[in-house]
Amino acid sequence: MDLNAEVDQLVRQSQTWIPLIMEYGSRLLLALLTLAIGWWIINKLSARLGKLVGLRADAALQGFISTLANIVLKVLLMVSVASMIGIETTSFVAAIGAAGLAIGLALQGSLANFAGGVLILMFRPFRIGDWIEAQGVSGTVDSIQIFHTVLRTGDNKTVIMPNGSLSNGIITNTNRQPTRKVVFDVGVNYDADLQKARNVLLELAQDPRVLQDPAPQAVISTLGDSSITVSLRIWTKTADYWDVLFMLNEHARDRLKAEGIDIPFPQRVIRVVQEAAVQ
Repeated sequence: MDLNAEVDQLVRQSQTWIPLIMEYGSRLLLALLTLAIGWWIINKLSARLGKLVGLRADAALQGFISTLANIVLKVLLMVSVASMIGIETTSFVAAIGAAGLAIGLALQGSLANFAGGVLILMFRPFRIGDWIEAQGVSGTVDSIQIFHTVLRTGDNKTVIMPNGSLSNGIITNTNRQPTRKVVFDVGVNYDADLQKARNVLLELAQDPRVLQDPAPQAVISTLGDSSITVSLRIWTKTADYWDVLFMLNEHARDRLKAEGIDIPFPQRVIRVVQEAAVQ
């Protein structure tokens, strides 16, 4: 009699618990299945996204974007799975939003630098090894990071520039074009033979590092207060620009002097007017 009562009680309890186990068990199983499949899909998508970004951007940006997308998608997946199980996620989502807003406000400058770094790595206004001028600083680009760019100046100083201001300012890249124009000005006396001065500069342009197309030109550019400016305009490969300019500075004076053409010293005429004494 007692045994039958216990069996009846167990049956009645099973009729209460089995539907709950079936309901929540199926939810849990579906949530775990969704988590596993979603996790696998997110890993594949983030890897694919990294490859797509790598076609246009630097390897550093490729890894960063891929990792960031992976983390964000997995957080969203976890929230979705928790909702499937029956956990209330409204407050959780609100907390994530509030935390994101607080972090964004606290890191405004860093986020601006991050956005600038993404733009620089995506659109490549300069590359490592380029000589650039920006924000009043000029130097060779040593590295491009997500938040800053490292320059090495001509006297071997390291300058770290935030990408936010760098991407929003004017950038002069002297290495982007394969050739550069050299404009070499020299002043001669007013009584100098201008044709001879032009010929001397054109002879200096017969250097193998000077391109002959476009052809070198020597023109009279300015009639100054105490001298006439003869301007030599030539084109060189970008890598030869400074060597050619230094060569012209070194040889122009001696070659002009050998032809009897003097380079006048800067002069300033000061006129002193003395007023008559008042009687």
